[in-house]
Amino acid sequence: MKPLITGIHHITAIAGNAQANIDFYTGILGLRLVKKTINFDAPDVYHFYFGDELGNPGTVFTTFPFQGARKGTKGLGELTYTAFSIAKDSLDFWRARLEKYGVAISDTLTRFGEQLIRFEDHDGMGIELVANDQDPRTGWTYGKIPLEYSIKGFYGATLYLKAKELTAKLLTEHMNYRFIDQEGSRFRYGTEGKPGDIVDILVDPQGNRGMQSAGTVHHIAFRTANESTQLEIQKILMENGYLVTEVKDRNYFKSIYFREPGGVLFEIATDEPGFAIDEEEAHLGELIKLPEWAEPSREKIEKGLTPVELNYQNYE
Repeated sequence: MKPLITGIHHITAIAGNAQANIDFYTGILGLRLVKKTINFDAPDVYHFYFGDELGNPGTVFTTFPFQGARKGTKGLGELTYTAFSIAKDSLDFWRARLEKYGVAISDTLTRFGEQLIRFEDHDGMGIELVANDQDPRTGWTYGKIPLEYSIKGFYGATLYLKAKELTAKLLTEHMNYRFIDQEGSRFRYGTEGKPGDIVDILVDPQGNRGMQSAGTVHHIAFRTANESTQLEIQKILMENGYLVTEVKDRNYFKSIYFREPGGVLFEIATDEPGFAIDEEEAHLGELIKLPEWAEPSREKIEKGLTPVELNYQNYE
């Protein structure tokens, strides 16, 4: 029987300037802008989705760009670093590319036997690129980044917590995760232990709480196949005392939300129906797409959004 949860679906962050956000993730990192819509809970704010060619689950980093938002701070109760997967021989390429565009990077780090580099985007968002030979996924390129060096999707995410026991119990007893390994105060979990499903818990009893604003992660979403499996998970979580929302229709997937014991907002999102339901695959992300309930207000909504452009061609 296939597990109800099969890894990471997407990760959503808070950003500042919308154009700078698009330029960084499409121009510098080379992700595809697969959807340009609005924050369904704050219709005056964009919601951008960046991923592979089709925005397949496990590849999509999404942002809410709040113009003028002050920078947040990483801290306890947050997802502090989003890790993307790259081919094993890609680190030299990415070091040179990031340095070319003035992005400060860490020295090469080694974690669980794999090498990675760490950096921040213009808002202070924590990002890692993990070089590995365990990821069969094909990346996406606008043509500026060689396909063999392109980002394949998520590798995993780091949850920065005061303690791990209750969160580990949630993951392993109710979310189809298993313990994989420990390295110091970092504990690794996965559904299969492959790129795209890794969750690390970094424990720091003395850490400070984070402040959520631009440059911090809003939530992490986990994958489930469809509405039926989502309802099964919702039932399991509610029976075990978690305060879970009703199912919310996000157009491109259905969602439920709850806080894990350490304070991080978790979402369970369906793989169906995907991002091609309202745009042709070749033209994903080109127009502002609105949910049906917002269409009557399109003129007002678009007037309130700052125009943005896809400028990847300006990045060599």
